[in-house]
Amino acid sequence: MKPAIPQIDKLSHSLTLWYKANQRPLPWRMDRDPYRVWISEVMLQQTTVAAVIPYYERFLKNFPTIKALAKSPLENVLESWAGLGYYSRARNLHKSAIQLAASGFPKTAAELLELPGFGPYTSRAVSSIAFGESVGVLDGNVIRVLSRVFGLALPWWNSKERQTLQDLADKLAQANDSYFVNQGLMELGATICTPQSPTCLLCPWNQSCVARDKNLIANLPTKKPRKEFEVWVWQPEIYLSGDLIGLQKNDYTPFLKGQMLFPGQIKKSSRKPKTYDLKHGITHHDIYIQLKAPIKSKSRKKDFTWIKRQDLKKINPSNLLQKVLAKIDTF
Repeated sequence: MKPAIPQIDKLSHSLTLWYKANQRPLPWRMDRDPYRVWISEVMLQQTTVAAVIPYYERFLKNFPTIKALAKSPLENVLESWAGLGYYSRARNLHKSAIQLAASGFPKTAAELLELPGFGPYTSRAVSSIAFGESVGVLDGNVIRVLSRVFGLALPWWNSKERQTLQDLADKLAQANDSYFVNQGLMELGATICTPQSPTCLLCPWNQSCVARDKNLIANLPTKKPRKEFEVWVWQPEIYLSGDLIGLQKNDYTPFLKGQMLFPGQIKKSSRKPKTYDLKHGITHHDIYIQLKAPIKSKSRKKDFTWIKRQDLKKINPSNLLQKVLAKIDTF
């Protein structure tokens, strides 16, 4: 289904004027430094603007330049990321920083896409905001805005239909300065065209919005089917040697893959267990934790990595490990 497209030039122009007059004064909008743009975009993928600001400011204080980030140990990066979740993103930041510090920042989305952690959205956001490349962005806010203004009831999570929205975003970005258009689209979705109770009277596109005209706002965008939660029963083994804790690289659980974790056993279940000591959630995994008393020994297994408890967050900042240890302390 091809959408009936209102005048792209007119929409792009009115959005640009609206953004210039209404943009929020956010710390990453102080300049077009690609490093600062990149850090903010990665952080904003997982939480709100208000929640991101203190993390962003702390991260930039600890790593003011891409070279500083590249030279820092990964443990320090993970520690600064603690609380934001999705720690693979922090690892990819560090990997990409090492490459970028050596070769410089590419100016196109296609080149950025080759770097660790740079998906289609992040690549386009950085190239358009930092370097003015005429490419459109497509995040949750933009999907909602475009679905409504063009009246598109698309399964946007599928590649073909998502490309329809991407093509519209690209046309809007190409019709004006992509720096203003892309940020305007995201700002519109964040402040005006919100999921619930949008303030349509303040929207620069209210006269062109198909969803408003046809009373479809509550139905758009189409709701993505929810991924069913999986129940996992985890029995970690806590090895202690003096003030040291034994960890192994995780290759046995579906969560926190490749990270340092307590050894143990895990099994998938059709229902939550009758007895458990803790519950923890990571993405679509409901983890029920069954604990035993820690295994204390003076000798240290050679296949473990032994670390001090106070250093645990540097190795794996997930709250899951902290919760397990806090519970073990009560045994």
